[in-house]
Amino acid sequence: MGMVMVKCPQTGRAIPTGIKTDRESFRRSPVFFGRTHCPICHTDHAWFAREAWVDEPNAWARCRSAGSLARSPTRSSMFAMEGHHGAHANLH
Repeated sequence: MGMVMVKCPQTGRAIPTGIKTDRESFRRSPVFFGRTHCPICHTDHAWFAREAWVDEPNAWARCRSAGSLARSPTRSSMFAMEGHHGAHANLH
């Protein structure tokens, strides 16, 4: 399980939406629109699912301990770990 994250348009920093899910479930979810209050700039941000990603911090630890490329994080998780919002590539 992880937290759905979006990028604050004012600061560029990742912020949690309060939605907990796993990457696969999020990838399969219908396109939706959400609003999240930003704890950084104290504003409400509107966002679409394609702009969000699931941050699963334990995904990297599982991959390292398994030592297998077959179980390596997806491209979207790598962007998420870097704080990039490009994870929407897997939502199309």
